[in-house]
Amino acid sequence: MIGKIGLLLVAIIWGTGFVWTAIALEHFGPYEIIAIRMTIAFIALLLMNIHRLNELTRVNLLRGSFVGLLLYLGFIFQTIGLSYTTPSNNAFLTAVNIVFVPFISLILLRRTISFQSIWGALVTFVGIGFISLQSGLSNMNRGDVFSLICAVFFALQIVATDIFTKKMPTWQLLLSQIGTASLLAWIGVFTSGETNLVDGSVPLNGQTLFPLVYLGLVGTLFAYYIQTYSQKTTSSTETAVILSTEAFFGMIGSVLVLHEVVTFPMIIGGILIFCGILIVEIDFLQFRQVREKIASGFKHKKENNHPST
Repeated sequence: MIGKIGLLLVAIIWGTGFVWTAIALEHFGPYEIIAIRMTIAFIALLLMNIHRLNELTRVNLLRGSFVGLLLYLGFIFQTIGLSYTTPSNNAFLTAVNIVFVPFISLILLRRTISFQSIWGALVTFVGIGFISLQSGLSNMNRGDVFSLICAVFFALQIVATDIFTKKMPTWQLLLSQIGTASLLAWIGVFTSGETNLVDGSVPLNGQTLFPLVYLGLVGTLFAYYIQTYSQKTTSSTETAVILSTEAFFGMIGSVLVLHEVVTFPMIIGGILIFCGILIVEIDFLQFRQVREKIASGFKHKKENNHPST
């Protein structure tokens, strides 16, 4: 239960993070945002664990670097997508990873998919569709397409984290993962020509720096630590479904901060998403067994009160 509560907290952080990313995009490019947030998180994590760096093995470094590559690809497609679509659309299309995770787990981990998980994922997916595709598939722009691609990489990152988090310490997976993503992002900065931070074209003040600091310390360091730790006791499918609520929190943040208009399909979509989560998380079989026990006890009591003659 603690792991699931932790993942819900991560979903809230990431959901509100869509708003801060949208604000940061007003001043910096996608590669710069990813590079800065990852670097902030990496430096903080490095300082926290500098006394035990000698414990990091080459095998664990390679494992974390692979997860970091998936993380970077997910972030770059997500951030570029946000440049062309709304924060709420970006959030809900990113959450489509809940549909991919069970099938990736089936292929890579040979884990069976329960009917309950499939049903919950499909209901959540329909809810995502209500919010993200209000204008129809014909009006999807390239930002929506990039957002869908990022969902694939985030699904792979969730499954990879599920595999490696049980084989290595949390801090080692996190340090090597974020360090790799940071390095790749800086390569992207200089190859793409995004030099707003370097050439001083953007004034460095609270308005421009706060979103980056928030994304680095809260949205990356804290959130990914909680996710990695929580996945030790939570399956990849459950993780994906819980984290998909970030789409709902992203919508709320977009409405409150960026003043996006709330529509009826958005409300229906939000309700369906939470219904999908309940389907996955609630053990209906256990409820049925409890109900049968209650009914059996009531029947037994009734027979005792009316003995046969």
